[in-house]
Amino acid sequence: MVVIRLARGGSKKRPFYNIVAAHSQNRRDGRFLERVGFYNPVAAGQAEGLRIELDRLEHWVAHGAQMSPTVLRLVKQARAKVAPAA
Repeated sequence: MVVIRLARGGSKKRPFYNIVAAHSQNRRDGRFLERVGFYNPVAAGQAEGLRIELDRLEHWVAHGAQMSPTVLRLVKQARAKVAPAA
């Protein structure tokens, strides 16, 4: 099964997460099928904290991918940001 989840990067006490589509058997930070965005929880100032390619995310969900609870929360947050601008 394909899951859309966070893969941790960055250094100690400076986390950075890639939002990836990966097979559920693969490791958290291991091999993945496609990177669909990123999340930077320590972004400050003008730095971008969250970017998700919603079209690619919808592609994977349409093909049966399951989102992790954290990714689901981030997607709702990203859609709330995009909706008022449109």
